Amino acid sequence: MSLFNKILIANRGEIALRIIRACHELGIKTVVVYSDVDKNTLPVRLSDESICIGPAPARQSYLNIPAIISAAEISDSEAIHPGYGFLAENSHFVEACRASRITFIGPSAENIRVGGDKSMARKLMKRKGIPVVPGSETPVLNDEDALKISKTIGFPVIFKASAGGGGKGMRIVQEEKDLPQMYYMAQKEALAAFANGDLYIEKYIPDMRHIEVQILADNKGNIIHLGERDCSIQRRHQKLLEEAPFMLADSKFRKKIGELAIKAAKAFKYRNAGTIEFILANDGQIYFMEINTRIQVEHPVTEMITGVDIVKEQISLAAGEPLSLRQQDIKFSGHSIECRINAEDPERFIPSPGKISLFVPPGGRGVRTDTAVYSGWTVPAHYDSLIAKLIVHGKDRKEAIVKMKRALNEFIVDGIKTTIPFFLKILDDPDFVKGNINTHFLERKNNGKQILIQKAE
Repeated sequence: MSLFNKILIANRGEIALRIIRACHELGIKTVVVYSDVDKNTLPVRLSDESICIGPAPARQSYLNIPAIISAAEISDSEAIHPGYGFLAENSHFVEACRASRITFIGPSAENIRVGGDKSMARKLMKRKGIPVVPGSETPVLNDEDALKISKTIGFPVIFKASAGGGGKGMRIVQEEKDLPQMYYMAQKEALAAFANGDLYIEKYIPDMRHIEVQILADNKGNIIHLGERDCSIQRRHQKLLEEAPFMLADSKFRKKIGELAIKAAKAFKYRNAGTIEFILANDGQIYFMEINTRIQVEHPVTEMITGVDIVKEQISLAAGEPLSLRQQDIKFSGHSIECRINAEDPERFIPSPGKISLFVPPGGRGVRTDTAVYSGWTVPAHYDSLIAKLIVHGKDRKEAIVKMKRALNEFIVDGIKTTIPFFLKILDDPDFVKGNINTHFLERKNNGKQILIQKAE
């Protein structure tokens, strides 16, 4: 007997295909919704059923809650998996599913509400004794209020959108004179991205590493962690390359950060799969950053070192099943790296949509490519530029780096520009190889400029 008979997937691209595969292996039928520009995609072709829910603009299709709920109802789907992005962290969507007696495969609406309000999440963590970066307890009222707080905690500081994520609504303020301009720039960006201009302010910690912990939680309050990921290679607060485990972690560090993650998840009364994100300062201090109430783009690196299928676990937990694993069952093996292959010009980081004339992903032992792309497919300009995730696994970090370079050199994508040359440059960088990295690794190369790809001679 299956957990669900039929699941609707409210997403597109590689994550939609990833969920379809997990469902089919569990004996569950799938329904995928799609916009008219996505009618020739692999998720549409490989799903048991497919339903067009609108035109290309996301607000008329992948963000159209009534259309998605209607598609679930007419297809007799018992559950909806949101993937990541779009409606994955929309509490109103969770409530709409519940009102229609459709199971949402993810955390509760309350988990998403509290987790999505960064200032509220900070207050909760502080109350539970989990270290947070010094900053405002509530959203700042205006630039004058922000200045008062900044003088108390000391410059540099960083503005963050209370309802934000993905680097939107974030601005670093190095000096007092720059604060008003940065405040209004961050507020404007937050309003545009989230329809909410509330900002909170934190002490900015330079030379930090971004370390996150994958958690799984059942409806009985049992929670385990699947180890940590290092997501420090970023550009404008957007993750580009992730690896697991954190190369400097020993058993003592893993135990400490894992216990902090579980403590945080319990404070949220968290359910299903999620990620607790931390700042690791260069003095070794760990601070809570935020909770991501969804599956993340980089979940495969954790799967590669633990052997746990996180999407299948999400489905099982949403069906009300207890955790199938205990903490002592989780074993870590080797090292994994993920590169996000985007349809972008690697010199200028601008989108490069268009028709892919030839697409040949790499293979071999320990190489995984999560993608929904094929030769002849046209990358639309309407959505995120991610076209593939290349993941490798080696016995250690050194072997993983060598394997990733080999796989990137095998990867053939003709017809558009991609970030493959950019990753090859990172992987050759002596500081990256040594693990001498932080969240500003890219900016601090080439006298503070972004790493740029040299044009072929």
